[in-house]
Amino acid sequence: MDARVSDLFGSGNGHGSGSQGVASNVKPGNGYGVAPKKACTKNHKKTKSRFSRNFKPSNNTPYLPPEAEEGNIEYKLKLVNPTQYRFEHLATQMKWRLQEGRGEAVYQIGVEDNGMLVGLSEDDMRASLKTLHRLAEKIGADITVLREREVDYDSDVSRKIAEVLIRKVPDDQQFLDLRVAVLGNVDSGKSTLLGVLTQGELDNGRGRARLNLFRHLHEIQTGRTSSISFEILGFNSKGEVVNYSESRTAEEICESASKMITFIDLAGHHKYLKTTIFGLTSYCPDFAMLVVSANTGIAGTTREHLGLAMALKVPIFIVISKVDLCTRATVERTVRQLERVLKQPGCNKVPMVVGSTDDAVTAAQQFAQSPNITPIFTLSSVSGESLDLLKVFFNIIPPLSNSKEQEELMQQLTEFQVDEIYTVPEVGTVVGGTLYSGICREGDHLVVGPTDSGQFHKLTIGSIQRNRSACRVLRAGQAATLALGNFDRSLLRKGMVMVSPEMDPTICWMFEAEIVLLFHAKTFHKGFQVTVHIGNVRQTATVEAVYGKEELRTGEKAVVLFKFIKHPEYLKEGAKVLFREGVTKGIGHVTKLRPIAQYQPSQSEDE
Repeated sequence: MDARVSDLFGSGNGHGSGSQGVASNVKPGNGYGVAPKKACTKNHKKTKSRFSRNFKPSNNTPYLPPEAEEGNIEYKLKLVNPTQYRFEHLATQMKWRLQEGRGEAVYQIGVEDNGMLVGLSEDDMRASLKTLHRLAEKIGADITVLREREVDYDSDVSRKIAEVLIRKVPDDQQFLDLRVAVLGNVDSGKSTLLGVLTQGELDNGRGRARLNLFRHLHEIQTGRTSSISFEILGFNSKGEVVNYSESRTAEEICESASKMITFIDLAGHHKYLKTTIFGLTSYCPDFAMLVVSANTGIAGTTREHLGLAMALKVPIFIVISKVDLCTRATVERTVRQLERVLKQPGCNKVPMVVGSTDDAVTAAQQFAQSPNITPIFTLSSVSGESLDLLKVFFNIIPPLSNSKEQEELMQQLTEFQVDEIYTVPEVGTVVGGTLYSGICREGDHLVVGPTDSGQFHKLTIGSIQRNRSACRVLRAGQAATLALGNFDRSLLRKGMVMVSPEMDPTICWMFEAEIVLLFHAKTFHKGFQVTVHIGNVRQTATVEAVYGKEELRTGEKAVVLFKFIKHPEYLKEGAKVLFREGVTKGIGHVTKLRPIAQYQPSQSEDE
C-alpha cells in the first residue's frame, strides 16, 4: 500500500473509530500495522494472561486502533463453542452493529478489543467462522469473508486473522441505497464506464457501452452527455454483482439486490456546467467519482469539478480510465499529476493508489471514515483491467450517515425537493426528486410551492417509484418519482418543495449569506447579478448589499444580501450557497432569511 497512507494510519494510535486506522506492515500491502514499542509494552502487561501459552506478544506485535463503542466494526478474539446465553448476547450485539451501519457490519476475527492482532490457529478460526455463520443465520443476515491474513510472529504455529462483511437489509427497506455522482472532463470516459458497470459488457473502444445511457438524440450523435441520467448497479447479499447482464429490467435488479449503487451521470462539457452543479447540489450524492482520462491527464473541467465536490463537502475518489490506450509510464505520470494536485494546501487529501483486492477493501473502509483519504483506481472499460477492484470497492463502501441521523430526519415533517417534472401517458404529471425529511406514503396529502406569488397548492400523492420499481413508503434521504395524477404541470417548476400542510415554510425573496469569492475578474459589488445554487434552487439573484465593504476581490469574505429576480424560494438557514456568473465563482452558506408575510392565509386557496 502507498507509504504516505501508512504514515498517516500506521501508528496504531487509534485515529477515529473502527477500522479507519488500518496500518502499515505485517506483510506488504495487507492493510494491518505495527504499533510503537511503548504502546506494545504497556498493553503487554494487561493482556498477557489472556493468551494461550504458545503466544507471547513481542515488541513488533501488530495493532489496529482500539475498538469503538459506536459504529459498525466489531473485534472478536475468538468465537469457539459459545454457551446458549453467550450466543444470544452475540446475536443482540450483531443486530446493534448492523443497525449502526444501516444494514452492514464488519467483524475482525482474531483481534483483541484493544486492537492487538493476536490471530487464531486454523481450527479455532474455522470454529469461529462457523459460529459467525450460525449467528448470521439466526438474525437473517448473510456473511462474506473479505480477506484472511496470516500474522507473522516468532512462533512456529501459523496464526490467522479474518475480516468478515455481514449484510442484512433492514426490515423496513427493500435494499441499501448509495448515490454516487460521476464527474470529470468531457471525453474522459464517464458514460462508457457506467455503461460497462451497469450493462455487464465491455466497450468496443468506440463508445458502444454508453449508448443505453443517453437521453437525447444529440447526445448519441455527439457522444457528449448534456443532461443528468441515472444508472443502477446492484450487489446481492453475497457481494456478487447484479446488473442488466442477468436481469432484463430495473425491477428484477431491485428484487435480487440487497445493495444498490445509483450513479448520477453528469455532463463534462463546460457549457453544461449549470446542469452539473444542479446534479451535485440537488441530488445530495453520498460520494463523487471523478473520472480522469489516462492519456490527457488533468484537463478541461477536471479541476473545476474537483473544486465543486470539495466546496460541497462530497467525499471524492478518482478513477483513471483508458489505461489500455497508454503506456505504463503515461499512466504513472497521470497518477503523479493527480497526487500533486490532491496534496496541495487547498485539497489536503491523502492519495491512495489501489492495486489489489486487499487495497480495495482497505480503501473502502478508510474512505468512508476519513474524508482526507482519496482512493485512486486505474482501469480500462475496453480491456476490463482492474474493473473488479472498483466493484469490490462499491460492494464494501458503507453509507455515510448513521442510523441515528436517519431516524431523526424521518421523525420530522415531510419535505420533498422537486428536481424533475415529467408528463407520462396514462399516468399524468410525475415529479422526481429527493425526500429531505419525514416519510411519504401513497395517498398522502401535501402542499407544493412556492408559486410566483408565494402560494402553495394542495395535491395528493398517487404512486411512488424508486429506481424504476414500485415502492409503498419513501423514507428521508431516498430519491424517487411521485405520480400526482391530473395535477396541472404548468403550476410546477424545478426548485419547488412538497411539504406537509402542518409545516410553516419560510418563503423569501431576499436572504443574507456569508460568502467567499473564489474567483472574479474585477470586483464584486452591489448591483452585480449571479446565478445562485442552493440545494435544488437555481435562480438569478442580484447583490443588494455587501455588508462592511464597498466591494469584494478574489479570496475575500463578506456577508452579502441577495435578492431573487424571478420568484420567491423556500430556503433554510445554514444551507450551502454556490454562485457563478461567467468566470465569477463563490461559495458560502445562508445566514439569515427575510421571509415574506403575505403568503400565509392563501396557502391552500387555489387548487
